[in-house]
Amino acid sequence: MEEKNKSVHITTLGCKVNAYESEAMLELFKEAGYEVHLDSEDFSDVYIINTCTVTNLSDRKSRQIIRRGKKINPQAVVCVVGCYAQVSPEEVEKIPGVDLILGTKDRDKILDYVDQAMEKEGPLVHVEDARSHRDFEDFSIDQQTDHTRAYVKIQDGCNQFCSYCVIPYARGPIRSRSLEDSHRQVEKLVEAGYKEVVLTGIHVASYGKDLGDLRLADLIEDLAQIQGLERIRLSSVDPNIVTEDFIQRLAATGKVCDHFHLSLQHGSNKILQAMNRKYRAEDFLEKTEIIRHYMPYAGLSTDCIVGFPGEEEEDFEEMCAFVKKVSFSRLHVFKYSSRQGTPAAKKKQMNGKIKNTRSQKLIAIGDVLAQDFIEKNKGRDLDVLFEQENQGFYEGYTSNYIRVKTKSDRPLTNQILHGTIGDSTGEPVEFKLRRP
Repeated sequence: MEEKNKSVHITTLGCKVNAYESEAMLELFKEAGYEVHLDSEDFSDVYIINTCTVTNLSDRKSRQIIRRGKKINPQAVVCVVGCYAQVSPEEVEKIPGVDLILGTKDRDKILDYVDQAMEKEGPLVHVEDARSHRDFEDFSIDQQTDHTRAYVKIQDGCNQFCSYCVIPYARGPIRSRSLEDSHRQVEKLVEAGYKEVVLTGIHVASYGKDLGDLRLADLIEDLAQIQGLERIRLSSVDPNIVTEDFIQRLAATGKVCDHFHLSLQHGSNKILQAMNRKYRAEDFLEKTEIIRHYMPYAGLSTDCIVGFPGEEEEDFEEMCAFVKKVSFSRLHVFKYSSRQGTPAAKKKQMNGKIKNTRSQKLIAIGDVLAQDFIEKNKGRDLDVLFEQENQGFYEGYTSNYIRVKTKSDRPLTNQILHGTIGDSTGEPVEFKLRRP
């Protein structure tokens, strides 16, 4: 009887970097002959949980998913990898059924560790101090789940040490992917049919600082020369990277999307200082003005934290006024979550009800701003990369990150087409294709 291939399922929590690393691990399993199961309820031989530890909710979700694998297949190898495993390996080790604990290093060796875990009683723990991480792990992906937009990890680690954030302790210091390897990876993806790449990392703005004189703009200019690559998009970037020279160079490529996710976190200088953010509100505003000078219709999205220790009502109102002044295209609102080991965790914590009230108010402001941004773009001619078909409509994103939809009697997936933004009370927005 022919031996059945082993199977693997991976659950990914958290950021786009985690998503990229999950794809890279899956590719290793595919190359080794594993069958990939997409449904977490499928009976699999190996369950991988790629964890996040940004909030307490992330940790709780991780623990819930970890327990699920053994219930489906008691003989399965359950592997817990990523940031939660890195920061709290002792906690993970206490969860019944865990066979392998792997932090944020050596994910490229996961096949070897899985084989070892199959032969070992009790959990195999491979977690090194993140402060010792010095080399960028060269994870390459030839084919991603999303067949139109490809994520490319160009950087890892963070040296910022914001007072609320555990990520520097989970990911270690900054490490950058070489320009040559980044170029080869993007070339492979373009050859596979991708038209847009998203450059991602833990602190993308730090790209190149460990490689001498190389900087993010240099990498972008290099990638823009790749024939067939039509769009380059950036994931979240630190606002301090924005200068006139930086935006001019990006705009000159003709390929960088006019959408920037600038991490604000708060609009009060008092709270920004307490967070150990490296800018003032007025500095942030100046950066947005530079972007809009060269890209007038640029989408500007951001993250905001409510309920940070010491946030008074006047600080919160200052943030509300500031996000309106910037006129963001969309807000991502988070309630502050205390993370053990960070300076902010030692401060007096805010009542949860107050956090909820402030969160709801800021989300409502964000909804209005998002609709205002759509209205600002109404009637404009824009290009859209169509990504999927959904109930008779093809959906995709404009370069400035408005989600649109249109009906078509021909396939539109993975095509960049020209048209006009129509009426909408939300996303996806009606998009009128300009017929050839």
